[in-house]
Amino acid sequence: MSTNLIRYDDGWGVVRGDDVLPLPGEYATTAEVLGEGVKAARELLADPDAPSVPLVDVTPLNPLPGARVYCQGANYRSHMVESGMDPDRAFNMLFTKSTASLSGAHDDIVTPPHVRLLDYEVELGLVIGAPVTGPVTVTGADLPDYVGAFVVANDVSARDVQLPQGQWYKGKSYRTFCPVGPYLCVPERAEVARWPELRLALTVNGERRQGSLAGDMVFEPAATLTEFSQLETFAVGDVILTGTPGGVAMQPPGAVTQKIAGLLPEARRWELFVRTQARSRAYLKPGDRVAASIRTDDGALDLGVQKNTVV
Repeated sequence: MSTNLIRYDDGWGVVRGDDVLPLPGEYATTAEVLGEGVKAARELLADPDAPSVPLVDVTPLNPLPGARVYCQGANYRSHMVESGMDPDRAFNMLFTKSTASLSGAHDDIVTPPHVRLLDYEVELGLVIGAPVTGPVTVTGADLPDYVGAFVVANDVSARDVQLPQGQWYKGKSYRTFCPVGPYLCVPERAEVARWPELRLALTVNGERRQGSLAGDMVFEPAATLTEFSQLETFAVGDVILTGTPGGVAMQPPGAVTQKIAGLLPEARRWELFVRTQARSRAYLKPGDRVAASIRTDDGALDLGVQKNTVV
């Protein structure tokens, strides 16, 4: 059975039903809590008399402080199709977000004053469970060696920065643009293979916007870790966001509009893009409440629910 760890004001705890069992001791890093912390958590779960506090009284903090954030772009077939991309393309789109963008599962999403097209992207985060210091070939069989936990993430994006400026890092890295948690869901070794059964869902003000199984991914975790290992050194506690399903606010203009826009100077073309997209009610605005969740249908793996308000 998976173990859900939560970081809050008093330290770390493990979730049991509607309660949190505080972990003894302090854990300075995510690596420590994924090691000794998990052992302590399982001992507490086996103790029916372990002290507890109500989960409802706990405010989850960012469970990945200091993590480096790596990402896959357009990695779900449904999102590729809605974006006008070829789902059978031959390359994995890789990029990064800033560590400073990480925030807690109940923290506000702060809209920068100049941003008009604020978008959401629910994503499955893979928390690295073993150091990667050189190229490795990861298979489905040894994927559990590298996945320390699953986590819910929201790859919040300023589309009017990301696309007109051609800067994915900048458009996706403002502070609070990466809520994570509420839990680090630490699976049993055999449960890692169930990642395709994880169902991602996101609502805005109660309206469903996104919903898909993780199995809709085009470039799967083992292949992505293999490719990323040729480019990066990973520490335990770093995280890879694995892409988002269809249903985001940004929708490409129609074919005729695109042809007309192609005749315009670049600055005018992007001005038209922003003005046209801004008419959509799907983009986030102050006061909106965003809820994101990931779980298997049988509840064996339940990463919890994020609840963020846009300000």
